[in-house]
Amino acid sequence: MGKYTGVIFDLDGVICFTDKYHYQAWKRVADKLGIEFNETINNRLRGVSRMDSLEIILERYDGTLSQAEKEALATEKNDLYRQLLSGMSPADLSPEVKETLDALRAAGLKLAIGSSSKNTKFILERLGLSGYFDAISDGTNITRSKPDPQVFLMAADFLGMKPESCLVVEDAQAGIQAACAGGFDSAGLGEAAACGKATYAMDTFAQLRTICGA
Repeated sequence: MGKYTGVIFDLDGVICFTDKYHYQAWKRVADKLGIEFNETINNRLRGVSRMDSLEIILERYDGTLSQAEKEALATEKNDLYRQLLSGMSPADLSPEVKETLDALRAAGLKLAIGSSSKNTKFILERLGLSGYFDAISDGTNITRSKPDPQVFLMAADFLGMKPESCLVVEDAQAGIQAACAGGFDSAGLGEAAACGKATYAMDTFAQLRTICGA
């Protein structure tokens, strides 16, 4: 085993790709309110909690909503999102990701999820990964969203490890910022690799095997 004894993964954009479902659900909510919503705005929502995402969308809303109305809209979005997610299956988990996860586990590393999504367990179930990870820290147990490091710190705590023993794997810049703030090394994909702040910039998920000595 290499430098790390634990690996903490973001979910969306790392283990699986549900951005399109988020986009479709938020678009229906935005259209209902007469708010412009496009891919550029959607990119700002990556790694951000549901209520904080709604606030970003409402920046373009010409009106005022009560907290109860906002919560109702967030619930409506989540209901739409879960309907779309219900069509996911193990076929949506790429062989590269599954083979890499299996190799990391075989090498003796502990694996955790660190995601702001409250649907984490539902998504893992749809992918056939229910019970696969040693720990899950998600939107059901955190109070602060990335770039706050809370979700990763709790994941490390659930693993019984210190941040310096864990590698965080992220696709969003906010996630890399959270990892840095928590004292974690990080491996970035996509936007996270390009931001210049990740410890390792990866082109493929499989590169984790080399980084982690698996």
